[in-house]
Amino acid sequence: QRQLVESGGGLVHPGGALRLSCDASRFTLNYYAIGWFRQAPGKEREGVGCISRWGGVTDAPESVKGRFTISGDNARNLWYLQMNSLEPGGTAVYYCAVDSTPRSGSYLYTCGLGRVKYDTWGAGTQVTVPS
Repeated sequence: QRQLVESGGGLVHPGGALRLSCDASRFTLNYYAIGWFRQAPGKEREGVGCISRWGGVTDAPESVKGRFTISGDNARNLWYLQMNSLEPGGTAVYYCAVDSTPRSGSYLYTCGLGRVKYDTWGAGTQVTVPS
């Protein structure tokens, strides 16, 4: 049984919006950051945003800043990726992932965009944006 479950994918027209959800309630270990990634056909998986579980500190690459927003409900272990102004041809599978590497102090309020930081992944949800 998957410990992370994404939902909310679908078909959206260019310029449209979509909100993805990541349910981490089945994850049995402690985790410290949540990352969102996407993988377009024939391309590498890339980070589109992350959020620290404690403090809700976020980060995102320049390519999506101002369009994508990450938020969450820590008490319910639900995390969201709000995507606005989706670009034509932006079809990809979107994944959420968690980083359960133990940390303390100021590191509690950090997250990273690199894939290697994340140890548990969901199965992904398809987002289709026609060209």
